[in-house]
Amino acid sequence: MRSIVLALLVSLPLAACHGSVSDSAPRHSATAPVVGTDPGHLGAGTPLTPRTGDELAAFAGGCFWGVEDVFRHVPGVVATAVGYTGGDKPYPTYSEVSSHTTGHAETVLVEFDPKRVSYDTLLNVFFENHDPTQLNRQGPDVGTNYRSEIFTFSPAQAKAAQRAKTRAQKKHDEPVVTQIAPVGRFWKAENYHQQYDERTGTHSCPLPGGVPKGAI
Repeated sequence: MRSIVLALLVSLPLAACHGSVSDSAPRHSATAPVVGTDPGHLGAGTPLTPRTGDELAAFAGGCFWGVEDVFRHVPGVVATAVGYTGGDKPYPTYSEVSSHTTGHAETVLVEFDPKRVSYDTLLNVFFENHDPTQLNRQGPDVGTNYRSEIFTFSPAQAKAAQRAKTRAQKKHDEPVVTQIAPVGRFWKAENYHQQYDERTGTHSCPLPGGVPKGAI
């Protein structure tokens, strides 16, 4: 789990999840820094250097602003960060991911204490707070970067995710299109996006389940 490479992006995008962004974002070299805790983040910090005993999970369910805010309200979640994974371009920018050419999904990386909250509970939160029957979109946000996907860190997580998907299917008439795949390289998004809803006091992205009560 600790071997996952977590790279920091430092460019500042200029618009919202379903808006347009500047194409003038700076390029990054192969020597971009590996990230530790970012002091610019709120709450308990970021999950880029997990504490001993904590575990990681990664979820893509539409605009990552709203998805992150949901998980930050789950007791037992220690920290979160938003970023990009599931694609093949190194050091992707928000603008590039939004062009639907890199293969990345807007993803929330979650550090959690398994003694306080189970992975199964996080899976339930994930499925209850977005529409897993929408293919490559969530509400007005359309594109492969908004797809529903669970990125797993172990075979045990993969099996649990498949069971949760099966449970979710029983609640929907339409097919659940959530993908399940091993997590690859996670690229931490620009600081502008981190804890966006919490920092701005807004709920910018459509989430049918709303925000769970109880703060981390």
